[in-house]
Amino acid sequence: MGLRALPFREIKRRLEAAGFVEASQKGSHVKFIRRSGEVIDTAIVPRKHEVPVGTLRSVLSQAHIHPEEWERLG
Repeated sequence: MGLRALPFREIKRRLEAAGFVEASQKGSHVKFIRRSGEVIDTAIVPRKHEVPVGTLRSVLSQAHIHPEEWERLG
C-alpha cells in the first residue's frame, strides 16, 4: 500500500517509534530530531488535522525513512 494523508498525531507516533523526539515548535510546525552517533536527523512536521501525501513524503525524506519502513512503523 502507498503513502496516504495522515493526521499529525499518527505521524508523531510513528516518528517517536523510529527514535525521534519533539524538540521545538514554531507556529504550527513541530521539529523532531533523532541523534545517532554524530548524525542528527531533523524533520519538520506541520501540526494539521491531515498532512497531505506530498508533505508526508518530504517529512520522510528529511527523516531518512523509506516508505516501506514507514509502513512497518504503523
